[in-house]
Amino acid sequence: MRLTLLAAFVVGLLVPRAALAVQGAELFRVEPYFYGRFEARIRYAPGEGVVSAYFLWKDGSSATTSWNEVDYEKINASCRMQTNLWTGTGTQSTEITTPAFDICGEYHTYAIEWTPDYISWLIDGKQLRKVTGASVAEYTRNASQGMTMHFNIWQGDSDFGGVLNPSSLPVRQYVAWAQYSSYANGAFQQQWREEFNGSTVPDGWAVGDWKAPLEHSMHNPANVTFVNGIAVLSMTADNATGFTGTPPADPAGAGGAGGGGTSGGGAGSSGAGGTGRGGASGSAGGKGGGTTGGGGNASSGSGGTMSSGSGGMASGGSGTGGVTDGSGGSATGGSSTGGSSSGGSSSGGSSSGGSGSGGSATGGQTSSGGSSATGGTSSTGGNGAPGSGGSSGSGGAHPPVHQGCSYTPAGGTSTGLGGLLTLLLGAASAVRRRSAKRSARR
Repeated sequence: MRLTLLAAFVVGLLVPRAALAVQGAELFRVEPYFYGRFEARIRYAPGEGVVSAYFLWKDGSSATTSWNEVDYEKINASCRMQTNLWTGTGTQSTEITTPAFDICGEYHTYAIEWTPDYISWLIDGKQLRKVTGASVAEYTRNASQGMTMHFNIWQGDSDFGGVLNPSSLPVRQYVAWAQYSSYANGAFQQQWREEFNGSTVPDGWAVGDWKAPLEHSMHNPANVTFVNGIAVLSMTADNATGFTGTPPADPAGAGGAGGGGTSGGGAGSSGAGGTGRGGASGSAGGKGGGTTGGGGNASSGSGGTMSSGSGGMASGGSGTGGVTDGSGGSATGGSSTGGSSSGGSSSGGSSSGGSGSGGSATGGQTSSGGSSATGGTSSTGGNGAPGSGGSSGSGGAHPPVHQGCSYTPAGGTSTGLGGLLTLLLGAASAVRRRSAKRSARR
């Protein structure tokens, strides 16, 4: 009888578990980065029981070791925003706000700034929260290897995020662009910008294939798709993965005043700056610059790339900084019908200090379909395989509370009963090691 029960237990370890009923998604940048500004243009997923997140994560973090994480998490049907900071010693610092604007029905620019002196959360260039002092020192000491940028969507429960009604699926999180600016000598300098213009996972990025936090849903690579310059992260039933159709356009992306002020690669700190990325990719022009911010001295390419197309309208961004010159630049952002428009060449809306009320910059001079400065060189960020994270296993403990945006359950162990148990568990161990490799990154 004991051998029968033992054999049944080990077979349970060897046979893959049935797929979870809900499939989520995770997209992340492979290479970690140290001090800097981490930005993304996001429209979060709506719905009760839907956690839709953007966060920074230290590889190897777990509930039993050093845990470093900084994040934005949309929770509940009311689309509340929770910001979190884990400093690496198991300490979580959380604040919850309900923005006056609709984070689930509109695109906004979300930034995390990490410097030796502070960590701050900004939405559309306006500070939402700021942490200084000992917490920042502790965080930095434990995150010396740098942090990776992640986006994910997963199922919550009554303890966190709300109880999901499966009939509300599918829901989507949309990411229009992401970028990183390094920090040194008191200034940010853009290092790369990802526009998601392709139809596959871009170089330097990867997708998740592990259990989500709380273990109610599974991150499924099929639920990360790229359409019309938008990364789409879906949460679906397990038999209805993927996305077809057209993602919602970003209205503020129909031109864009570039990365003015403290965003995009510009170093200026004054002026109203502009918002959004450029027009829709393809014949409508391209994508303009980064987040709102002061006009300032936008560095080269801060106007963002203009995707190739037939020279259609790349209508102006909403910022007031960045006076354009010439005959075609102001107001409409330098629309053209294929010819060059000298008015649209104000790179990212740099307005020499950022003052002035001129028309929004086009995010780059349009010429034969809207080519312009690229908004900063795009580094692949490395193509390495996901690094080692917290160990995972099929027999781990369920987290009693929310454990962050990327949670890895701890693996279980058992003791043996002679030669048969050793043989069976040896086979089980091999399977579980392969599983752990796939889900080590959190």
